[in-house]
Amino acid sequence: MKIMFVCHGNICRSPMAEFIMKHLIKGRGMCGDFTVCSSATSTEEIWGDRGNPMYPPAKRELRARGIPFTEREAVQLKSSDISKYDLFIGMDSANIRNMYRILGKEAEGKIFKLLSFTGSDRDVSDPWYSDRFDIAYEDIYKGCCALLEAILNKKQ
Repeated sequence: MKIMFVCHGNICRSPMAEFIMKHLIKGRGMCGDFTVCSSATSTEEIWGDRGNPMYPPAKRELRARGIPFTEREAVQLKSSDISKYDLFIGMDSANIRNMYRILGKEAEGKIFKLLSFTGSDRDVSDPWYSDRFDIAYEDIYKGCCALLEAILNKKQ
């Protein structure tokens, strides 16, 4: 299963989701069964061929919660990603609209909002504006747990 988490800039929510999901998958001993990445719908955090690193408060929140992460740079979602991933998971409604714009009609049935797996239509709280990385973490963690359960239940 190949999963791409997506947010606006790929420096806060989507990389947090990437590393939370990787941690959950590792905890179940299923690393070989999944590929998990993240990307942005915008180029705001990408300069030429280099992207900005994960935002320091996002790193601090992951570290405080015991979630391991590696250094990474923001990357933009590309139309060619449609054939490389099974699921594209957006953090909010604007991400979903932009994901369809980038990926096109072929993305039908592959794009979902993260918290929809918890039974909610809510957007993941955006810490870029609220500075509440704890709330964003809780949203993302709940969404990733529910997403993983949905994937595992579908396989059975």
